[in-house]
Amino acid sequence: MAEKELTFWDHLDELRRVLFRVLGVWFVLAVGYFIAMPYLFDQVILAPCHNDFIFYDLLRYIGQVFNLDDEFFTQEFDIKLININLAAPFFIHISTAFWMSVVTAAPYIFYEIWRFVSPALYPNEQTGVKKALGIGTVMFFVGVLLGYFMVYPLTLRFLSTYQLSSTIENQISLNSYIDNFMMLVLCMGLAFELPLVTWLLSLLGLVNKTFLRKYRRHAVVIIVIAAAIITPTGDPFTLTVVAVPLYLLYELSILMIKDKKTDEVEEVESEE
Repeated sequence: MAEKELTFWDHLDELRRVLFRVLGVWFVLAVGYFIAMPYLFDQVILAPCHNDFIFYDLLRYIGQVFNLDDEFFTQEFDIKLININLAAPFFIHISTAFWMSVVTAAPYIFYEIWRFVSPALYPNEQTGVKKALGIGTVMFFVGVLLGYFMVYPLTLRFLSTYQLSSTIENQISLNSYIDNFMMLVLCMGLAFELPLVTWLLSLLGLVNKTFLRKYRRHAVVIIVIAAAIITPTGDPFTLTVVAVPLYLLYELSILMIKDKKTDEVEEVESEE
């Protein structure tokens, strides 16, 4: 028995139900994060402020193994934030719970998008969209984790200890810390969507494998500049930590797409 074709109003009704489910999941997560926020601030968000953060321990371990005396590997680090705005803690409490719930709910949101659009797609299109949503979700969280455990701690340690003059004492405000934390972590998450974006652009015919290979050297320069902007620490190690994953993502983008001519040849061969 053929499935009943839905009218425009049926689709609108289904979209309304999807939005209600997404908002419901987001609201539950937001409330949960709001309640747990004092613990999350101490154990997660403010963890890079302290010397016992896992990445700082890793740097000290590397320094001991290879007998490195450079301050980059041996530096003792601990900062204390200050608040100069009366209402800042309350609004940061709310906004942080909101953004954490949005990020955490991303897989469910993608799942609902898939459920909504999949009936209108052909089988081969369903496979492509499903793969894109899955890869996009995984890569986003990989970028977020790299930003949290590596990029932001390195940036924080450099900027908080940088002194323009010995008479100037660095005091970091809560607002400044959270703004930079959210920006860098989310930027790394979005940067890891590069293969997915490239794949989508290839479907639209805007880029292809030959184009990406031809401008590989230009891409390397742009990646290094972007890495320098994301992590203004000035040391080669930090620059490499950010630039190498971005370059690997560029190479992954090349592997994920095909030239238009190659696709056409494959289609002809399959028809024969």
